[in-house]
Amino acid sequence: MRRRRLRDLNIVQNTPNSEETNSEQQTIVGSSNVPETLDEPAEFQTESGGTRRGRGRTLLKDLYDLNPIERVKVSRNSYGQPVGSEARFLAGYLGIISRNANMLPINYESWHHMPDSNKNQALDNIKDKFALEVSDDYIKKALEKKWRDHKSSLKKLYFKKDTSLKEKLRNVPLGMLRYQWEDALRFWNSKKGEDCERVGTSSRQKQKIHAHGKVESFASVAEAKEMSLKEVHEPFSSNSRGLIHEDRRLQIEELDEWRTHKPRTPDKLNLR
Repeated sequence: MRRRRLRDLNIVQNTPNSEETNSEQQTIVGSSNVPETLDEPAEFQTESGGTRRGRGRTLLKDLYDLNPIERVKVSRNSYGQPVGSEARFLAGYLGIISRNANMLPINYESWHHMPDSNKNQALDNIKDKFALEVSDDYIKKALEKKWRDHKSSLKKLYFKKDTSLKEKLRNVPLGMLRYQWEDALRFWNSKKGEDCERVGTSSRQKQKIHAHGKVESFASVAEAKEMSLKEVHEPFSSNSRGLIHEDRRLQIEELDEWRTHKPRTPDKLNLR
């Protein structure tokens, strides 16, 4: 009997790639020593582009209850972001994949240094369980953020401790491969690693948009812009004389210019 959690999700049928591929991917996921059950915080998108936070239990076993031809269907909103309870389930699974030491090793200096073969393997694994309306690029960017957050957490919990490098090298985190951990520690401890940390911190600060003392997602900003555009246009759309004051005309031109050049998807991903 299917578990209730899966019955609450939108399940569709899809042709499996091959029995051999499914078996191989399942082995890879299980080999990372990542817990099959975990509490995964999630901030996911609504249909309007806003965000809603929640915390739920992500059960890896639930996904393996699917038949080989079944997938969890993940829909998207007008901004190309995953929405609904399926999006939350996907976010939890992305977190599991991002912490898979065999699939996405942490001993690469950055996501850009990660081989495409690893990224594609992770993507194929996800598509083996999910029917996605969102783009491959979106999923890879979400994985990148999860992977970077994972490295950042490891660095904060283990590397930032006031202990010797020798002690840190011995203290290998659960689920981490020793050679990867040693490579990562030595990089963080190097001048290049310190320089990269400073650049990364500066870059993250510049990417934030502050409003009323909080950080807004780009989806929320885009929605606010669209509302402003509507408010400017509507009062004059039925003007029989076709007269628009100069200041209003400039506002309309500015907002039209923004809408023309706005990004198709927000560059802040909220799949946490």
